[in-house]
Amino acid sequence: MSDPSAKIETVERLNKNLALLHPGSVVTLDMSTPAGQRGKFRSTFIGYLQKHYVLVQYPDSSKMGTFAKYIAPGMGVTVRGLIEGHEGAVVAFISNIKMAIQIPSRILVLEFPREVSLQNLRGSMRIETYIKAKTKIKEEYWGSVISDISVSGCKLMITNGEKLTLTEDKPIEIIIEDFQGLKNLKLAAEICNSRIQTAGVLLGVKFNDSSKSEVTKLLHEAVISSS
Repeated sequence: MSDPSAKIETVERLNKNLALLHPGSVVTLDMSTPAGQRGKFRSTFIGYLQKHYVLVQYPDSSKMGTFAKYIAPGMGVTVRGLIEGHEGAVVAFISNIKMAIQIPSRILVLEFPREVSLQNLRGSMRIETYIKAKTKIKEEYWGSVISDISVSGCKLMITNGEKLTLTEDKPIEIIIEDFQGLKNLKLAAEICNSRIQTAGVLLGVKFNDSSKSEVTKLLHEAVISSS
């Protein structure tokens, strides 16, 4: 015989984790067609009614293309959102589309999830990614790629940077010109370590506290693009 208190705890935990997604939070919807075509689209979390449904904004039709015709009741969808905070966390759940409504705006009604995961993005947790950037060292700019990122720092490959003379604690500036809609994002950082590789110089860098807001934005997009 099941323990009624266990069910109550589960409902409370679902409610607690979902409540971390505030109305207006940016989320990503990961969906697949019956033929296996996968689509990832930005959306906005609207809210939920416990044990009944979750509401999210219908994605921008201009970015969905032909994928829009596959959106129908029963379609599976994975919802992910980054919770801003001291360390940040990813809230994620799997659901199915119940219906799409047109009024007061285009909204997707999702089934209430049976499980909501919460994954803290601590400094030791790194997300693999591929983000092109420019890195300013002294007064020179170098082509570079961010290969993984966390709330505290990242790995940065400096293309053709073998001639660079690098020391620890040297300040640098990383400029993201265009990534997932982010434009000219500037991150202040310091070099922690470096080593020569075939493609250039691989740096381990630590973000400055002054760049916390910008890092959170970039981390959000990195979560979406790597999911």
